[in-house]
Amino acid sequence: MITLRHADDRGTANFGWLDSKHTFSFGHYYDPKHMGFSALRVINDDLVKPGAGFDTHGHRDMEIISYVLEGVIEHKDSEGNVQTLPAGEFQLMSAGSGIYHSEYNGSQSEDLKFLQIWIQPNTVGNKPGYQQKDFGNNTGLTAIATPDGRDGTLHIKQDATLHQLILEPGQSIELPIINGRNVYVHQVTGQLLVDDVLLDAGDGAKVEAQNQLNFANQSCESVTALVFDLP
Repeated sequence: MITLRHADDRGTANFGWLDSKHTFSFGHYYDPKHMGFSALRVINDDLVKPGAGFDTHGHRDMEIISYVLEGVIEHKDSEGNVQTLPAGEFQLMSAGSGIYHSEYNGSQSEDLKFLQIWIQPNTVGNKPGYQQKDFGNNTGLTAIATPDGRDGTLHIKQDATLHQLILEPGQSIELPIINGRNVYVHQVTGQLLVDDVLLDAGDGAKVEAQNQLNFANQSCESVTALVFDLP
């Protein structure tokens, strides 16, 4: 079963310096029907004005992934990491027993657009950690984060796998689903056909009780999506 979540139905927050769209309940946006999906707790689509950002604040026991779509993030945290995250790269911060960090738009002239994703870990009180990597723009499904950090992927503390899906016009691909697993698809750019459900940019789809999915790009431009394999 596929349940579509339209982009226009997401929660919103606009603070001037930040324009954010919330797939699931977050901050002042509360919807008991959209509290998360399996271990996936947050997908925020954030637009940050030049030079602005999130001041130093803390987290505990959460796996926090940032995926930069446009611009550059300047990251600092209490573990001593000072990093720049450009467009196309993924960052995974494991909050564990506690971490403080700040995230700023590294440009004084261009907007920053990125996805902020929270996944609940399957153990608590872990040592905080930071990982960052550019996985390129290969077509098909590319593993980004895995439970064991295999093949150079980011190591996430949950029985979950995040894939980046890129399809050129006319391409399609199948994803087998192990019995009992859940899948969430977040459409990043373009239009993607997921079985018989069409996703536009910003749309999401919960997938339950299926043994496979077919992704197809029937448009005339490249499309990108994030595909979460969840317990």
